Amino acid sequence: MSLTPTGKAVADVAERTVLTYVEAFLGLLLAANATDLVDLSVLQSAAVAAIPAALTVLKGAIGTQLGSAGTASWLPTTSDPATRH
Repeated sequence: MSLTPTGKAVADVAERTVLTYVEAFLGLLLAANATDLVDLSVLQSAAVAAIPAALTVLKGAIGTQLGSAGTASWLPTTSDPATRH
């Protein structure tokens, strides 16, 4: 087992991180504008959205060691539908 992730795994973690950030940011903006549950400015929403994105980096880094080789998935190769041909 290599502790250094491959370029494919790094790209996988990056994709998951960016999409998590965008989803969290848009979710907070929608919640702030559509409900009285959240009262955040755009800048505050951008800052708060970084928290789940940072956790995604951590989860992905762990996944590169636990799951399918070359990915950030936590599923073993035998269970990962993305690795089936």
